[in-house]
Amino acid sequence: MTNLRTHQFNGAEIIERKIRYDSEVVEYNCMLLTVQNQSAVLFHIIEDTFTMKANQTQLTIPKGSYTIAYYWENRPYNLYFWRDHKGKYLGSYFNIVKNTLISDRMVCFEDLIIDILVLPNGEYFILDEDELPESLEKFENGSVQQALNLLTKSIHHVLLQTISESEGIYAHEKFIPLLEQFVKKHT
Repeated sequence: MTNLRTHQFNGAEIIERKIRYDSEVVEYNCMLLTVQNQSAVLFHIIEDTFTMKANQTQLTIPKGSYTIAYYWENRPYNLYFWRDHKGKYLGSYFNIVKNTLISDRMVCFEDLIIDILVLPNGEYFILDEDELPESLEKFENGSVQQALNLLTKSIHHVLLQTISESEGIYAHEKFIPLLEQFVKKHT
């Protein structure tokens, strides 16, 4: 896959390919917003409502909401944050990953099971530890534990920086025509 320099694609289609730990491949059609050096930002409209649960807490992302997703080739995670159709911030989600590759047609990564769900109030939950094939300390030779430790120490800084950037560069108003088009198509 190619390492691209700075590009603003303004709506080019791109595929997000997630290779799950069990080798299942899941793909989503997205819109490429930006590629810079070793990072990319994608946009995706949520087509089906889904709910994420952590302990006694749950977060529902309704159909017609959207994701602004950040990927880095040099970080052991990617970040999704969700807004509803009116632009209200709903929450964020980090995937612990490896082997992120960014090209002009695809963002591909290997999912390492562990995720972090972050609520709008800043409270966060580590998810899916029960799905690991061995203890977190041993899983992937400890690299997932290291990534998780690194991320939890800087989670609020990463979120603040990314959301602040997103609200400036990727203001909700820019996506209103796409969201309206989605509503017309699905009603």
